[in-house]
Amino acid sequence: MNRKHGEKKKVQKNIARHRIHYLFSLAEECALEGKLPLSDRYVALARKISMKYLVPIPAEHARRFCKHCYCYLLPPLTCRVRIHRGMIITYCSKCKKYSRIPLRDRSSATRKP
Repeated sequence: MNRKHGEKKKVQKNIARHRIHYLFSLAEECALEGKLPLSDRYVALARKISMKYLVPIPAEHARRFCKHCYCYLLPPLTCRVRIHRGMIITYCSKCKKYSRIPLRDRSSATRKP
């Protein structure tokens, strides 16, 4: 791979990151307005961009959509969030599936004083 191609890929990945961030901000705006199908479409587009350019979706955005049905999660409307036994449990109202996220770091949990 020559030098120019590597630079071009970096530029493309940077543009992809910005677009993913922008699409998630649009999804949040639409979900707050009650346009849930449109916000789900923005999440789908962000996922497609992420897969095409091999850019991971940031954790702050990855927790905002369901990993099973890919709908945008807005806590009072489309999901239910609970904390139970050191886990954040998110229940999707659309597909009726759960996702569990640990509350504390694994590195701090395994350390001994």
